[in-house]
Amino acid sequence: MVARGDLGVEIPMENVPLIQKQIIEKSIEHAKPVIVATQMMESMIDNISPTRAEVNDVANAVMDGADAVMLSGETSVGKHPRAVINVMNKIIMRIEEHHEELYSKEIVPVKNNKRFITDSICFDASRLTKRVDAKAIVTLTNSGYTAFKISSQRPKARIFVYSSNIKLLTTLSLVWGVKTFYYDKMVSTDHTIEDIKYMLKKDGYLEEGDLIVNTASMPIEEEGGTNMLKLSAIE
Repeated sequence: MVARGDLGVEIPMENVPLIQKQIIEKSIEHAKPVIVATQMMESMIDNISPTRAEVNDVANAVMDGADAVMLSGETSVGKHPRAVINVMNKIIMRIEEHHEELYSKEIVPVKNNKRFITDSICFDASRLTKRVDAKAIVTLTNSGYTAFKISSQRPKARIFVYSSNIKLLTTLSLVWGVKTFYYDKMVSTDHTIEDIKYMLKKDGYLEEGDLIVNTASMPIEEEGGTNMLKLSAIE
C-alpha cells in the first residue's frame, strides 16, 4: 500500500512521487500487489468533478503500473460517491487503452529458484499471448501464486483465474488484470480446460475463434505447481 499521506509525513514531500514509482516497480518485479491511496480525488468529497491535478495523479498511478487505486473519504463521507467512481473508472480505462508501455513487462525467471518451472510457464504464457494476440490467459490456482506471477508480467490479454479457495478469490480481485471465478470440479486437465472454455463463451467473456492460453498443473488432482501450457481456440 502506497499511502501518500503517511509517506509524506515520514519523508520530504518532494520525494513521494519518486518513492511511489520505486515501490510499484519493486512490487511488480516481485509479483506483489500494490495499491496507491490517499487524496486521489480529494476535491470530489464536495465537488461533482475533480481537479486536473487529481486526474493526472490517478493517471500517473495507472501508468506506473499499480494494481489498484484507492478512494477513502471520497466514497465514505463524500457527497458524490457514485460520480467519483465513474470518473476514476474513465481515467483508468483511457490510460489502459492507450498507454502501451504499461504492458509486457517480461520479468525473466531466475534459474535454480524452487519455483523456476512455474515462473517459466507464467513468463512464457505472457510472451505467447503477445505473439499470437490471444484474448485471455486462463489459470487454475490453489495458492494464488500463478495468478500473481502472470499478472506481474502485465499481459495485454485478460487473466481469468479459477480456484476453489473462496478467500483467495477475494484477494485476487485486487490484482492487476485478474477476474476470478469459483471452480471445484477437478476431473482431468483436458476436461477442466474444455469446461472452462465452454463457460467463458456461454457467459460472453470470449467468442468463437478467440485464442486463449491455459496454464495448469498435471496431474490436476494433485494441485501441485503449474507445469503445463496450452494454446487453443474457442469453438
